[in-house]
Amino acid sequence: MALVQVWFMPPTGRPISYSEFKTAVRGSQIAEITIGEQLIRGTYNRDMDGGRNFNTTRIEDPKLLEELDASGVKYTGEFVSRWLPEVLSWIVPLLLLFVLWNFLMRRMGGAEGGVMSFARSKHRTFAEDDVKVSFADVAGVDEAEQELREIVEFLKTPGKYTALGGRIPKGVLLVGPPGTGKTLLARAVAGEAKVPFFSLSGSEFVEMFVGVGAARVRDLFSQAEQKAPCIIFIDELDALGRARTQSPMGSHEEREQTLNQLLAEMDGFDSRKAIIIMAATNRPEVLDPALLRPGRFDRQVLVDKPDINGRVEVLAIHSKRVKLAPNVDLKVVAARTAGFAGADLANLVNEAALLAARRDKPSVEMKDFDEAIDRLIAGLEKKRVMSQKEREIVAYHETGHALVATLIPGMDPVHKISIVQRGFGALGYTMQLPLEDRYLMQRGDLLNQLAVLLGGRTAEELALGEISTGAQNDLLRATDIARAMVTEWGMSDSLGAINYDGQRRNKFLDMQLGPERGAYAEDTARLIDSEIKRIMGEAHGEARRILSDHRDMLELVTRRLLEREVMEGDELRSLMNLPPTTPSPELTPLPETEPTT
Repeated sequence: MALVQVWFMPPTGRPISYSEFKTAVRGSQIAEITIGEQLIRGTYNRDMDGGRNFNTTRIEDPKLLEELDASGVKYTGEFVSRWLPEVLSWIVPLLLLFVLWNFLMRRMGGAEGGVMSFARSKHRTFAEDDVKVSFADVAGVDEAEQELREIVEFLKTPGKYTALGGRIPKGVLLVGPPGTGKTLLARAVAGEAKVPFFSLSGSEFVEMFVGVGAARVRDLFSQAEQKAPCIIFIDELDALGRARTQSPMGSHEEREQTLNQLLAEMDGFDSRKAIIIMAATNRPEVLDPALLRPGRFDRQVLVDKPDINGRVEVLAIHSKRVKLAPNVDLKVVAARTAGFAGADLANLVNEAALLAARRDKPSVEMKDFDEAIDRLIAGLEKKRVMSQKEREIVAYHETGHALVATLIPGMDPVHKISIVQRGFGALGYTMQLPLEDRYLMQRGDLLNQLAVLLGGRTAEELALGEISTGAQNDLLRATDIARAMVTEWGMSDSLGAINYDGQRRNKFLDMQLGPERGAYAEDTARLIDSEIKRIMGEAHGEARRILSDHRDMLELVTRRLLEREVMEGDELRSLMNLPPTTPSPELTPLPETEPTT
């Protein structure tokens, strides 16, 4: 409006009083004027004030025209149209109201979460060129990768399979422990196939309003059909697809409606449109059986923790951008990280890099990896002062663990003994690192493991003649193993090869489902308790026999540990006149990659 006003109003010149204007008219000093409704604008003669413009306020003067004629002043009238201000006074407010209304409606109905967007799917869409992940970025899950490569072929050339009458799989369920790379594998499939990728979590379907989850499922599949071929990835499927049960407390109707809609959509869409539904979960036992039947999630792919060769490959991928020192051997690091998932290994490399940067090192050394492993396994080191008596108790306790683990044949070698506090309440620790990945445990292995767990408490009994509360966690773990031997694994001669537990253990999470006791009689319960006590007693006796036979070594290692606080496994074996241990598994050679230093 300011610009319009400036454009339509010409410059008015120097303002003067009306009396001065009349005097100039009588003196023939004015060349011409323009008489408006409120202003009189004019121009002086060239010989008077250089022909400058002026303006004055108009006053009702009947004799003005006569004086102008007498002085020879050229004058004209001016008519100002008022339609533009009138129109602007109506249009501008209406336009502002329309813009404000449009903005509010977009916010209320937008996919980012407005008042009217409950029925919209909250997925994140990645276009073909947005997904930069490929199978080259995935390692340690060769079997799962091989299964998913066929899905890529389905998406790239569906006619190759449909020409023979085959049907493209509708769903692929990725099952595995947390951190093994299930989401990364799904993104790699989309990146290899160069198709759009719809990503969302199972919990994003469920809202407080009834019917919202089912509407979001319909919206998701309608958008996916428009962009087929594509991939729909649902993370944490167990939040949505939990088995439908009828309980006295009632059920979650909204979640069940959402699940029913998902089942209907998976049955309803045309498989020829090449829409692949991928989902990930680490709790497959709680999923509804209707989800797992053929025609919905046709394929179930296990994404397990990597073996030692897989860990080497994962470490090589995550260390590409890290400056490694020449003394870093990723094969040794992989051997010391048994049980680590892909996310754990990525965190390990990052922790080692942070530790090296904290010490202003030019590159990451093997010592940094060792310390990072200690931080991830045992926890953060604490700088607290302990009394000499407590330090001695902890030293005897950890030495007892280490000696029993070293002197029993076939046990995982001791890697480090420490009496430095770490983590939550750990006054010391004895770390054993396996030489190879193990998937089965025999009864003798479990009994030996019980002896190692009870070695710390036994060392306190022998050396100090008293026991402490430091063996609480050892006793808990040992009792769990002994109870599982009796009730789950049928390793008791008195009770036989029967499972009395009745519990369902989650394959991928460290938790138990179901009651603490199975359905058995009181006499059986007493027999189970007596068998657990017998097994624990035999393990305690074995630990006591070993430490009694090597009483001098117990004192020697304890005194050395009190002096240094941390002892490496090779130093322990050197004191015991035993040869050092080295990782023995056969490792496949690393693929040729660019140097990382």
